[in-house]
Amino acid sequence: MEIVGNGVDIIKNSRIKNLIKNPKFLSRIFSVNEIKDSKKIKNKTNFFAKRFAAKEAFVKSIGIGFRKGINFNDISVKKNKLGKPIITYNNKVKKILNKKFKSKKFNVYVSLSDEKYYSIAYVIVNKL
Repeated sequence: MEIVGNGVDIIKNSRIKNLIKNPKFLSRIFSVNEIKDSKKIKNKTNFFAKRFAAKEAFVKSIGIGFRKGINFNDISVKKNKLGKPIITYNNKVKKILNKKFKSKKFNVYVSLSDEKYYSIAYVIVNKL
């Protein structure tokens, strides 16, 4: 395995708190599944802030940011059976990764954390 990228992002939770009141913002930034999963969560501000930070960290880790047609809702953060956060992405992002790193197999690792005022995400991308 070879690390081909890493990225980190931190966000002030209050920035997200007001934005998530707008349904257009939610649908532009978050996937249908993320919005659905948020309904089970009491602290929606931190829930969405961590996912926003994870998406920013992910595009930083692949070195292109939100360019080449990548949008926020092309990337999704969910949890596996044990509660570990994982990043998924659509075929458009997959093709960009394949071309950029000349590989079809990757592992994406994400770590999320939050506290009262800030949320942070760290992403590592390994090429197999």
